[in-house]
Amino acid sequence: GPTRKMPLTASAMDFFQLFVPDNVLKNMVVQTNMYAKKYQERFGSDDAWIDVTLTEMKAFLGYMISTSIHHCESVLSIWSSGFYSNKSIALIMTQSRFEKILKYFHIVAFRSSQTTHGLYKIQPFLDSLQNGFDSAFRPSQAQVLHEPLIDEDPVFIATCTERELRKRKKRKFSLWVRQCSSTGFICQIYVHLKEGSGADGLDALKNKPQLHSMVAKSLCQNASGKNYIIFTGPSITSLNLFEEFQKQGIYCCGLLSTRKSDCTGLPPSMLNNPETPQSRGQYRIRMKGNMSLICWYNKGHFRFLTNAYSPVQQGVIIKRKSGEIPCPLAVEAFAAHLSYICKYDDKYSKYFISHKPNKTWQQVFWFAISIAINNAYILYKMSEAYHVTRYSRAQFGERLVKELLGLEDTSPSH
Repeated sequence: GPTRKMPLTASAMDFFQLFVPDNVLKNMVVQTNMYAKKYQERFGSDDAWIDVTLTEMKAFLGYMISTSIHHCESVLSIWSSGFYSNKSIALIMTQSRFEKILKYFHIVAFRSSQTTHGLYKIQPFLDSLQNGFDSAFRPSQAQVLHEPLIDEDPVFIATCTERELRKRKKRKFSLWVRQCSSTGFICQIYVHLKEGSGADGLDALKNKPQLHSMVAKSLCQNASGKNYIIFTGPSITSLNLFEEFQKQGIYCCGLLSTRKSDCTGLPPSMLNNPETPQSRGQYRIRMKGNMSLICWYNKGHFRFLTNAYSPVQQGVIIKRKSGEIPCPLAVEAFAAHLSYICKYDDKYSKYFISHKPNKTWQQVFWFAISIAINNAYILYKMSEAYHVTRYSRAQFGERLVKELLGLEDTSPSH
């Protein structure tokens, strides 16, 4: 849960600023103004440009965040006369001023001579965000490594042309998270560029297990010695990785797939399906030290690799139609924790910022801001302030937008 007690009067902005404090926003102001100056020195002066202020930067973020609540296709529709126009917030800043800030917006204006990382324009922000996640929240023992659902609203996918759809799918990075499975709080973000120039680029490692192993190690670098139980999908699950994690005091439970997983070192007899038909709930087990390989049957063979649960401990999967199906405890735990993450995706993925810039670092930035707001809401729901106001996720987002824009309105939104 939260590591600090927030006051009863804490606002949406207070929770958001646990992760994106004023000093981070002030740095955005400085870097944006520096970039604008350098840009104009190179390409000619821009008479319409005036240095951005902290108040304007907050309003700029507020406009962007508003697209996550109202799901408008373009942030510029706020100033239009169409369905997504929003006159109440459009008066704070003119559209032309907003577009100027968007043109010059930067977090790191210049590349240093030592920088080789492709995400250098956003890395300081990601590091600051990670520090905020680490200091504001203490996760539960059970956590999940996965790629969160960050795709666009299905309405837009249904209405846009095939060409637009193809263009959208060309995201140049993959985003992985380590997530507390009992609250949904995202503890760590890892961004991997698909166009890495070195041997660790996503293209160089495509369809190779070492990519997912590297992602898992990066996400768990702060988890050593804390006795966490990490749940993983088939692409990450491997005997070598789990044994390496065990040496660090990290325990694992993962779904295994003969097609997607690295099955090196596992007995072939457990990877092949038996010829004799099996009844639902039956399972076979092979052990090596603390590591168990479980093959469980339920309308198909499911394999699990774990060192976190004893294979002899019994659990049960409850199905609406067929009732209770016996299984090892590891299978029950895996199903429970992954179903929670599915609920998180269903509830929170629709609140990702709709703005889709062309530049990769900006795409990562808006995804990271969206995750920060979702985390801020999770902390708000766990605080005493929630018992006073009881905002929904949409209302919390609206409050945050109004506070960023400086609108003095304290009544709940409906």
